[in-house]
Amino acid sequence: MTKLRKTPVALTPNAAPFAIRGERGSDVAAREALLDLAFGANRQTRTCQRLRDGRTPAAGLAFSAVREGLLSRIRSSQCLPQDRERTSNSIRTTADSGFTCGDSFGNSPEGARREGVGNFRNATRLVGTVRLWHVSAGGIPALMLGPLAVGDTCRKLGVGAALMDHALAAAKARGHRAVILLGDAPYYARFGFSAAKTGELSLPGPFEPERLLGLELSEGALDGAWGMIVPTGASVLKIKASRSRKAPHAVPQAA
Repeated sequence: MTKLRKTPVALTPNAAPFAIRGERGSDVAAREALLDLAFGANRQTRTCQRLRDGRTPAAGLAFSAVREGLLSRIRSSQCLPQDRERTSNSIRTTADSGFTCGDSFGNSPEGARREGVGNFRNATRLVGTVRLWHVSAGGIPALMLGPLAVGDTCRKLGVGAALMDHALAAAKARGHRAVILLGDAPYYARFGFSAAKTGELSLPGPFEPERLLGLELSEGALDGAWGMIVPTGASVLKIKASRSRKAPHAVPQAA
């Protein structure tokens, strides 16, 4: 079993922080836009998408990386993110403050004033996303990781590595024993992924076998893995129907 890596955190007064937290409903539009930019308009046709269609991510294993930044020229017609929450399980990390990650005027009110902007405030911006999904790897319960995406202007901040570390640690803490993904071996090897035990597994569509990688969170979890990887996560339609049945009925009020 490979020991999980921990991303070093170095907080400095002038750094530009980001935080990792559980995905929220308000993240959906920004997440989908980020995935379109990262993987292209045809991303829904990719093989791994067949394992996600009509399914929900594994409970507690969908994460967003958000970054605080200065937003200028606030207008009432703009719909701006309000979330600045920092929870106990959030990760805060930093990088060179020169990477502004889309901030128009740096990270201070003074910068905005120098640019002649009278109205400004801090808001959060989604800069990364990762999700894990329930699958059966030839009869062995596992998680499928993906997609992992980071905004172009934030890739040198370590967002991707922090998302990976956080997601894998959360999966292990929840008792999951193995994670599988389709990706570049040189990149994911740093997190402990390899093709050592995935050679007899297949996906429901075309894929490059050398890119099918696995990580055992519990020793021996992928021993003897053989056959097709299939989705086992909860159905989106079933969850919607369940929520509809549980919705409280309106109680008539006396006139």
